[in-house]
Amino acid sequence: MGMKGKIALGAVVGIVVIGAVSANSGDDSDGGSKSSDKGSSSSAQAKPGGGKEKGSADAAEAAEEKKVAFEGDGQFQVGSDVKPGTYRTSGNEDGMCYWERAKDASGEMDSLLANDNVTGTSYVTIKATDKIFKSSDCNDWEAVDTKAKGSPASKMAGDGGMFRVGADIAPGTYKSTGNEDDMCYWERTKDAEHGLDSIIANDNVSGSAVVTISAKDTYFKTSGCTDWKKTG
Repeated sequence: MGMKGKIALGAVVGIVVIGAVSANSGDDSDGGSKSSDKGSSSSAQAKPGGGKEKGSADAAEAAEEKKVAFEGDGQFQVGSDVKPGTYRTSGNEDGMCYWERAKDASGEMDSLLANDNVTGTSYVTIKATDKIFKSSDCNDWEAVDTKAKGSPASKMAGDGGMFRVGADIAPGTYKSTGNEDDMCYWERTKDAEHGLDSIIANDNVSGSAVVTISAKDTYFKTSGCTDWKKTG
């Protein structure tokens, strides 16, 4: 954390804080002309084709909009450079990734709303009231659909960063063993804003760590721990 020159406010290490559409193609018994029948057939063929192309274009545009990404290095103005929402960066190593949410562009300590150094994955919710989002030495960020369901796992890397409950990991009781020197830190949170009031519970652990992640939790953060395995 010191390498970035600012304390990661989010890392409170050492403190435990408690209609289907139908098409009318006409009635053959009406005795319509042959040319009229051809016209109807041509029209019917054109509609599905055109609809499919438009649907594909709309789907592609929606997917692109959903996954709006920004680079892992830079300062971004909220609203013009980056939209409010929840974002994720993953695959970061050695805690070199640093991010911060700020209420202005002064660069002073009292402008910080939240910040963190990241190993592995981080989720961050940028609020509409934020003014600046800064990211340094992180992998690129992607937009996250917080309502989407994934294939939750029953184990996780002890230095993997943040995991979304119900999407990345399943709720339940997990154990991490063989931790040394209180270097293992875990945190259950209700959101990705990274404020002190986001924390439901946290701890620094030596030896064996056991924690129950509730289905009502939103994220679980782990740093410096041995790998976690679900035991119940």
